[in-house]
Amino acid sequence: MKIKRYSIIALLGLISIFFVHTIYIVTDGLFDSHHKADLGVILGNKVNTDGTLSERLTKRLECGLNLYKQGDVKMLMVSGGLGKEGFNEGDKMRDYLIQKGVPPEAIITDNRGNNTLKTVENTVGLKRDYHIESIVVVSQYYHITRTKMLFRKNGFDKVFGASPRYFEWRDAYSIVREFVAFYTEFLSFRN
Repeated sequence: MKIKRYSIIALLGLISIFFVHTIYIVTDGLFDSHHKADLGVILGNKVNTDGTLSERLTKRLECGLNLYKQGDVKMLMVSGGLGKEGFNEGDKMRDYLIQKGVPPEAIITDNRGNNTLKTVENTVGLKRDYHIESIVVVSQYYHITRTKMLFRKNGFDKVFGASPRYFEWRDAYSIVREFVAFYTEFLSFRN
């Protein structure tokens, strides 16, 4: 009987932590800090089988493009991997930004950003060469908090976020996935 009671208490505790965490990441992700930064890091997403950008990725790029055009970031980094569709996300993202008027020398292309942690590690490798002291992370609202945490754990003190106002039904799944990923990376990260 005690085991059942403790199990229910533990489950209710976990559900409470999940809801508090969800409220925090949604709030953190939706309320952009509007800080100026050296670099805007736009995280990749799906490129369609015909080579066009998914709507989600296009919205991220539009958000980063606005930061650049408003003078909020000096440069943009586009980061993604080789998708199962056969396209390097970084190259497709760079092409989009160039087509929208961003000079190629203002874009850093990372085609080895296969996941969030790889993007962070690849950015750390560029910190000294590009004199990067501050970053604005551009991704979906639920992804901002974990990405900022990873940048901070990798030596960036000034990390801010910006997200497009784009929502899908699958965001519910993504929020649950982010909860697990946040605490997995938070607890397993080693300095």
